[in-house]
Amino acid sequence: MERINVWTTYSEEQEQQVFALGAKYRAYLDAGKTEREAAAETIRRAEAAGYRNLNDVKTLQPGDRVYVNTMNKAVQLYIIGKAPIEQGVNIIGAHIDNPRLDVKQNPLYEDSDFAYLDTHYYGGIKKYQWVTIPLALHGVVVKKDGTTVPVVIGEDEDDPVVGISDILVHLSASQLDKKGAVVVEGEDLDVIVGGKPLAGEEKEPFKATVLSILQEKYGIEEEDFISAELEVVPAGKSRDFGLDRSMILGYGHDDRVCAFAQIEAMFSVTETPDVTCCCVLVDKEEIGSVGATGMRARYFENAMAEILNKCGAYSDLTLRRALQNSRMLSCDVSAGYDPLYAANFERKNAAFVGRGVCFNKFTGSRGKSGSNDANAEYLAKLRKIMDDNDVHFQTAELGKVDVGGGGTIAYICALYGMEVVDSGVAVLSMHAPWEIIDKGDLYEAKKAYRAFLLNA
Repeated sequence: MERINVWTTYSEEQEQQVFALGAKYRAYLDAGKTEREAAAETIRRAEAAGYRNLNDVKTLQPGDRVYVNTMNKAVQLYIIGKAPIEQGVNIIGAHIDNPRLDVKQNPLYEDSDFAYLDTHYYGGIKKYQWVTIPLALHGVVVKKDGTTVPVVIGEDEDDPVVGISDILVHLSASQLDKKGAVVVEGEDLDVIVGGKPLAGEEKEPFKATVLSILQEKYGIEEEDFISAELEVVPAGKSRDFGLDRSMILGYGHDDRVCAFAQIEAMFSVTETPDVTCCCVLVDKEEIGSVGATGMRARYFENAMAEILNKCGAYSDLTLRRALQNSRMLSCDVSAGYDPLYAANFERKNAAFVGRGVCFNKFTGSRGKSGSNDANAEYLAKLRKIMDDNDVHFQTAELGKVDVGGGGTIAYICALYGMEVVDSGVAVLSMHAPWEIIDKGDLYEAKKAYRAFLLNA
C-alpha cells in the first residue's frame, strides 16, 4: 500500500515535461490571483484552444467545444461526445476562489497620520500570517454609469505595495500570551495604504492623498467603493521552491493547482471523446459554496439544460437522467503530510507531497460530518482507470480523526445522484498566504484527469 515518490520513476524526457508544465502553471497562477482574473485567464486560454461561447452557438455536434461564463467568476468547459448526454457526462470540478482579505464597502479612513483600508477576511485563514508581508490590491470598481474599472496595485516592480503592521516583539508580552486564533483579531486586519498628507487639505489629509491618487490613476471617487470588489492578496509572483526546483511556492494553490490541471487535461483531449467531457470551475467554495456563483447555485444544471437543448435532446427527464448518470472528480487539494507537525496526521492515511494525485474517499469533520462518502464500486473503477493509464495516485484523509476537517463541492454534486469522489494535489501550508506543491503531483493530476475524462 506504500506509494513511492514519483520523481524516482521519471525518465529524463518526463522530467522535462514536468518542469515545462510547472512553468506553464506558474504563469496561470500569477495571471489569476482572484476568481475574476482566474476566470478571465481560463476563458482566454480556452478560446485560444478553439472553445466558443455557448451563447454564440445555435446547435451542438459531437466534437464541438464550448464554454460558459457565469458572472465572470465561474467557468465551464464542454467537449461534446459521441454518446447521448442522457447517458451521463464525465465531469471534473474545482474552485477558483482563495482565502484573502476583502475590502469593505466603506473602507477608507485615517488614524495617527496613516491612511487605512478596512477589510473583512474571506475563508479560513490564520490571521496572524497576513501581517508584515507585502500585499497587493486586485479587483474591480464598477461606477454608477456601469463602467468597470480593473484595479491591480502591487504586482509590477515599480508598483508600491501595501500591508498590515504588527506590534514589535519588545512590547508584545500580552500578545504572545494569547491563543493563536486571537493573536491578531479580524477587525485589526486593516491595510496601511498611505502616510503622506495632501498639501492644503485640512480635513483628513492622509485619506485625501489616497483618494487623489485613485482619482488620478483610475478615476475612482470614495463613493465608488460601494460598488467595488477589491481583494487584498500577497504581492509577488510564484517561485520555484527548493534548490532542486521540484516544487512551487505560490498564492492560491488551493485550488488553482487543480483548476489548472483540469483545463490542461481538457485541452489535451483533441479527439472527439465517446462521452461528453465537462470542466467546472466555481466560486465561493471557501465560504460554503454559497451565492449566485457558488456550486449551490444552479448555473451548472442550467448550462447542462442549454447543452441538451442545443444538441436537440432537451427534456426535464433527460436532464435529470444526464445529471444522475454522470461521473465526477471533485478536484480539490489535500493536506500534505508535514513531518514537522506529524502529530496532526495519521501517517498510513495521509497525502504525501511528491507521491502522486490523491483520492479522498470522504472529507468532512469528526464523524464525517458534511462529507461526500464515495462508493466502493466507484473507487474500484477509478483504481483501474489510474493503473491502466500509469497514473501515480494515493489515498488520504484530512488529518487525524477529531483533529479538524474540511469540505469540498463533492457533496453538492452528489445531490444529483451522480458518482463523486474528491481528487487533488497535496499541499503544504494550505490556506497560508504562500503554499507549496510538488511539480510531479501537478503532472500526475493532469494525467489522472485526462484518463478520467476519456475512460470513466
